[in-house]
Amino acid sequence: MKADAQTYTDRERGFVAWSAILGYGFDFYNLIILAFLVVPIQNSLGMGLADTGMAVSATLAASVLGGILFGWLGDLIGRKQALLLTLVLLASGSLLSALAWNFSSLLAFRVITGIGVGGEWGAGMVLLNEVWPAHRRGFGSSLVQAMSSFGTALASIAATVTLAHLDPGIAWRTCFAVGGVPLLLMLFVRSRMPESRLWLEYQRRRSSGELPPEKLALSSPLIEIFRGASLGYFILATIVAGGYIVNYQSISIFMPTLMQRDLATPLDALRAANLVFAAVSAVGMVVTGIVSDWCGRRLAVLLSTVIGIVGLVALYTGSTERYPGLLVSWWLFWAWLLWGFGQGAIGQFGPWFAELHPVEIRATAASTIFNTGRLIGSLAPYAVPVIATAVGSLRDGMMLAAAGAVVSLAVALVLPETVGRPFAVVEGKDRMS
Repeated sequence: MKADAQTYTDRERGFVAWSAILGYGFDFYNLIILAFLVVPIQNSLGMGLADTGMAVSATLAASVLGGILFGWLGDLIGRKQALLLTLVLLASGSLLSALAWNFSSLLAFRVITGIGVGGEWGAGMVLLNEVWPAHRRGFGSSLVQAMSSFGTALASIAATVTLAHLDPGIAWRTCFAVGGVPLLLMLFVRSRMPESRLWLEYQRRRSSGELPPEKLALSSPLIEIFRGASLGYFILATIVAGGYIVNYQSISIFMPTLMQRDLATPLDALRAANLVFAAVSAVGMVVTGIVSDWCGRRLAVLLSTVIGIVGLVALYTGSTERYPGLLVSWWLFWAWLLWGFGQGAIGQFGPWFAELHPVEIRATAASTIFNTGRLIGSLAPYAVPVIATAVGSLRDGMMLAAAGAVVSLAVALVLPETVGRPFAVVEGKDRMS
């Protein structure tokens, strides 16, 4: 039995798509908002810089844990139920963060938020790809991933507006509350979206003993993803994702510091540049999604990564020129936009990793791969300053991005092509056979 996307109505697919789009947008908002609120939080709660860094790190670490946990739950209890649980955690953690009274309480509430943040991607991406038409999975996934740009822009706007018009001690709490309230409204959307019929049919056959013996003998998905062909896919795909995230983190986190501290960029110009960058990177993700459905996951990721590497070369050559007074006349600004457009590869990790695995381990595999890659990429914020100190240049330290991009590019050449692959209830663990 094949699971055809046409078995879903347009209304059902719409609920899934909007749930994923809105969820990931606020997911990313909650992940990044703390970076805009460091000073007012420190002053309000009596925290030091090290405390703030620990809160950020704890959120990121918890997101990795949440991704693996809810990917596994997506295979165990269903994609929809796992998503509803991540929604509750994400909303609760964000709203509770707005009520934090000291460092310990904020740390605990950010851990809750981080678990919800990580869980959103795994189960959500798999459900979208199982519901969406096979020939448009790349485009659908790219729309969801592009909402990371919306989340970043919303965080920047929320922090700027609240800090300009409210007492700083109220402003940061308001920003956290913004991350929680809209998510509560999504309970309505998610209560109406369908469960994956592919997963439901697999569970029905499993409970009635209709599956082949080798399927009935399978152990936990957390074990099965490290056996046979799945182990090879895990290693290759994790390197692709990890290299990409090293590339992304090395530039995105330190670019504002380079522009403002080293190149004398005023705050209003930096804010405008960030908003334009968010829009351009979102367009890059969508374009990559269209190319992916037309020409294949591998080619789309390769083309996107090559564009990003060209952008890195342009960034390096232009990163000693100080702000000239206008963004449009600044080489560095255009190089940054080119690099941002070339970050569209991440939007194809969802369908690519999902299409590599059968239904019974799909959510666990896709989410564990992506979040292990995220864990690898989280080393970049620590490595870049070390390299910069050793060589005496933040610009040179940021070029760790080139190593990540080249590694991701090289290993993507080895990962099997999957575009257009239909999903079935029963299929071999090695989907390439």
